[in-house]
Amino acid sequence: MAMLHVNGKAQQVDVTPDTPLLWVLRDALGMTGTKFGCGMALCGACTVHIDGQPTRSCVTPISAVANKKVVTIEAMGTDKIGKAVQAAWVELGVPQCGYCQGGQIMTATALLKQKPRPTDADIDEAMAGNICRCGTYTRIRAAIKHAAGQQGAKS
Repeated sequence: MAMLHVNGKAQQVDVTPDTPLLWVLRDALGMTGTKFGCGMALCGACTVHIDGQPTRSCVTPISAVANKKVVTIEAMGTDKIGKAVQAAWVELGVPQCGYCQGGQIMTATALLKQKPRPTDADIDEAMAGNICRCGTYTRIRAAIKHAAGQQGAKS
């Protein structure tokens, strides 16, 4: 048995310590917003926050998240910055197929928490490794900038 803290709730799961966090979230907890993409931490579809840091859950064993806060895409609507990012995504029509967007939003939210007014270089660095097979990168960048503007206006 492993104890997790996911989206502000303690969760107990019966898995082996080497089980990837992705599969615990999806299969044991029914949180399917975090997607399987490559299984090698290369595409970003499985990104979650662990203690505030964007982390690829497909290669993170459950044993590595003991006593840490795990936040998934399911909780982004309750986070001020996450909510602004999601709203910008919708307003600017970022998603096409949508498969990668959970990971994109998780990474963008972590960026804006660290750098509320990111430069293009900051965005490129943070979002590197988040692959969008539909090629919505220009809209992703615009949405991040839009969310950053919304955050500044509300401060």
